[in-house]
Amino acid sequence: MHGFADSLTGGLVSADDELDREFEARLTESSTLAFRVAYGVLRHRQDAEDVAQEAFVKAYRNFRKLRDRNRFRAWLVRLTWRLAIDRQRADRRRHARDRVQYAAQDSSPTVDGQMVATERAAQLWQAIDTLPEKLRVVVILAGIEEYDLREVARLLDLPEGTVKSRLFLARQRLKEQLQ
Repeated sequence: MHGFADSLTGGLVSADDELDREFEARLTESSTLAFRVAYGVLRHRQDAEDVAQEAFVKAYRNFRKLRDRNRFRAWLVRLTWRLAIDRQRADRRRHARDRVQYAAQDSSPTVDGQMVATERAAQLWQAIDTLPEKLRVVVILAGIEEYDLREVARLLDLPEGTVKSRLFLARQRLKEQLQ
């Protein structure tokens, strides 16, 4: 069918080509964001790259169905976040890898300050991992990735007040857990 339409138009740009170009442009401006969201959940570069790639493939397959293409970034963030959470739940090898890495750091000669910082970071990430998903995503985007609250609200398709209250609750729970 598309071949017939292309022959009628003399090989001009088809709707699929135009859609592909639009997808590519939107993906180019959002690709690092998808990786950073995945990395914020998984904290392992290769896993985050895999999840980001998987999100790009799913986004490409479903881009045609996206009604409001101006919301592509928010849609890609939610898609990536869900895939990363699924990966985290299904892939418990990450926990074993973290334990092995942490044990190797403990056994090597390091400066006390580095050990304390590594231990604090590990405790913080453990506490973040215990947060409910809706609080965790806000903490990672606002607190770790340093997006402003307005941008986080736009990415998650939530009111700014909801983002503020979730960030407040998340910080309270982290404070309680880390004391």
